[in-house]
Amino acid sequence: LSRRHLHQDADSSERVLMDMRWGLVPSWFKQDNPSKLQFNTSNCRSDTMLSKSSYKGALLKGKRCVVLADGFYEWQQQQSGGKQPYFIYFPQTKDAMDKEMEGDEEWKGWRLLTMAGIFDCWEPPGGGEMLYTYTIITVDASKDVSFIHHRMPAILDGDEAIRKWLDFAEVPTQEAVKLIQPTENIVFHPVSTFVNNIRNNTPECVARIELGAKQEVKATPSNKVMLDWLKSSQEGSPQKKENDLPKWTSQFIHSPSPKKTSASVLQQWLGKQGQPPAKKHKA
Repeated sequence: LSRRHLHQDADSSERVLMDMRWGLVPSWFKQDNPSKLQFNTSNCRSDTMLSKSSYKGALLKGKRCVVLADGFYEWQQQQSGGKQPYFIYFPQTKDAMDKEMEGDEEWKGWRLLTMAGIFDCWEPPGGGEMLYTYTIITVDASKDVSFIHHRMPAILDGDEAIRKWLDFAEVPTQEAVKLIQPTENIVFHPVSTFVNNIRNNTPECVARIELGAKQEVKATPSNKVMLDWLKSSQEGSPQKKENDLPKWTSQFIHSPSPKKTSASVLQQWLGKQGQPPAKKHKA
């Protein structure tokens, strides 16, 4: 999000990385416990985001954010009654697994998915710590993935789109919402129903499978790069507890505390090449 949301004298084009809870709690919610919110706010439809009170106020105040993820899962309804899961993500370069970066060397690792979101800040009625929460904007699915599901996240493809979405001081709401469109620049592959169990939170969840074959969770040459990258970000980090995992219909990949390699890509993302050095801040 823009640093100006946290520091009013900051340049609105500066970016900061911030932990937030998934599922937007509107600032006007009056009960003492955000869990008492009676409706699901994990996703926000683009066609109603400027009319629904849960999102309209925050959006008009410029509370726009970008949600980073390795990719997301979606389930295709089968004629048999079951559902086939797919992993959906940005196309990756062949050198996506160059192991380490040194200094200011350009990042060549996994390209994170950049999804448009809206956030808000809720303060307990009796006082206490402010709670930052967000929702992911959804749009009609693009042609290539519509056979899997009719909806998809609004994906911001490229730094210019990200800049316009985040810089609320320079880009007004009515201009920013024009960025919310389906994108064709994504790829996907089927994965095992191993991912259907919320207790399974390992890189094997994204392993490619051959449809019609016996489903086995193992790396193949075509997905070894992805598995190696995801494993590198999980090593040395505690496994998430079951209650900490998202329980929404569409589960987005959430990596635990990253190692140096994945932290480096986030820091480089916050301070893009071409910005004056003074604008580069570590979050």
